[in-house]
Amino acid sequence: MESTKANKKSSFQLQQPLPSSSPRPSPLKKIILVASIAAGVQFGWALQLSLLTPYVQLLGIPHKWASLIWLCGPISGMLVQPIVGYHSDRCTSRFGRRRPFIAAGAALVATAVVLIGFAADLGHLFGDSMANDIKPRAIVVFVIGFWILDVANNMLQGPCRALLADLSGNNQKKTRTANTLFAFFMAVGNVLGFAAGSYPHLHNIFPFTTTKACDVYCANLKSCFFFSILLLLTLTSIALSYVHEKPWSPEPGSAGNQRDEIEDEEELAEATPVPLFGEVFAALKDLKRPMWVLLLVTCLNWIAWFPFLLFDTDWMGREVYGGDSQGNNLVLRLYNRGVRAGALGLMLNSVVLGFTSLGVELLARGVGGVKRLWGIINFLHAFCLAMTVLVTKLAKSNRRFATMDGVTVPLPPGAGVKAGALSLFAALGIPLAGNPIQKIEKVTYSIPFALASIFSSSSGAGQGLSLGVLNLGIVMPQIPVSLGSGPFDAIFGGGNLPAFGLGAFAAAASGIFALTMLPSPPPDISAAKAATAGFH
Repeated sequence: MESTKANKKSSFQLQQPLPSSSPRPSPLKKIILVASIAAGVQFGWALQLSLLTPYVQLLGIPHKWASLIWLCGPISGMLVQPIVGYHSDRCTSRFGRRRPFIAAGAALVATAVVLIGFAADLGHLFGDSMANDIKPRAIVVFVIGFWILDVANNMLQGPCRALLADLSGNNQKKTRTANTLFAFFMAVGNVLGFAAGSYPHLHNIFPFTTTKACDVYCANLKSCFFFSILLLLTLTSIALSYVHEKPWSPEPGSAGNQRDEIEDEEELAEATPVPLFGEVFAALKDLKRPMWVLLLVTCLNWIAWFPFLLFDTDWMGREVYGGDSQGNNLVLRLYNRGVRAGALGLMLNSVVLGFTSLGVELLARGVGGVKRLWGIINFLHAFCLAMTVLVTKLAKSNRRFATMDGVTVPLPPGAGVKAGALSLFAALGIPLAGNPIQKIEKVTYSIPFALASIFSSSSGAGQGLSLGVLNLGIVMPQIPVSLGSGPFDAIFGGGNLPAFGLGAFAAAASGIFALTMLPSPPPDISAAKAATAGFH
């Protein structure tokens, strides 16, 4: 008994996962079909990233409050995915453990997208006046749809990854293939979604989308989301129709056998599964110094990233193109043109980021390890954010104006300014190698999660729980950024540069701490894990 208690696990060690319902690997075709759902999910997510912050300003929410709608991201990421994962592990439906959640998530995404796309029309139907710049009823419909969309995306992706793990069984090669295919289809969805957001004439395919309450920009957004629904529901229907799960139920007698092996009530309590959030927060008291440093670096990293992720297309429309979401029709048209150019920049960003993900292991070896690579890319991140100031100043100093209908309006920036701004979007694909909202396995995600896995292994902690703790370092900084980035910008006169400047400072600090305080993992495993680790 004493020796057993001497080996008692700390709260930082996670219980073993429930047994998979598919211990034998499934055919590759099934894995490809399930992984392809990621393209439909990411298509809609790309539209959400590129178009919805500008759109909510068109409905009347001031720039300084627009970031508040993004609170749903960290909140749902912190709550929905763990809860859905917990219950999908234990689902006893005759349709299987994962398929009911995937189907429900896809249906919720479709519902949310309809609410977002028709927010202006529904607001007008419920009494919004076309003469007012602020449309409160449309804003309420939009926010409800936006939060449902974020919850549904989190509800959909977790079970998809879990089903891929089930289909892979205990075959590590199949598991790596499944994760690679999932990342590949997410990259495809990213490129398609950003490309759709940058194309200004999609609304011509659906003429009915243009209404009295919904202008061309709004109609184009509707059309993009129609394609998103069509793609997601088609891929989901094909996958769920072809891939079947056996109903899962707890193995009979397993609980009794377990209790026979446990000799007293104290150990029985320790063997009883602890609620997920209790495990995660209890683990904080047992963290070793390397994990605390890793949490600090990750937290600073996401304080740096989140303002740009919220306002990148708004920056293109407002600072680079000189438009205004609250201006007259000519200035508004220029703003929308800049937003579409920003969506094009995000498409370039996704292409660069996809190629970068393929070379993480090679890059880590080339610069002398994962720790050094993470520091370098954080400095690159800081440099790119600082360069937004230069691009903005060049755009303003070279701004040309024209008089139309007696009104002086700015003209689009010159080719050099456009090229500089798009180059920044593309260059940011290198350090972005793992954006949490996009969940493609790249540098920003793969490196911290790989390091967490390594440090937890060296300290005897459970890897699953250590990654759950690290997720707090990603999710928690997004909350104050969502709450404060808009008001912080307003203190300095509006625009997006103050938050970008703060992001550059946080990225530089993250790089310094990564190089000076973060312990170096063993070189023989760090690079390999960096190539395969990712957010799940």
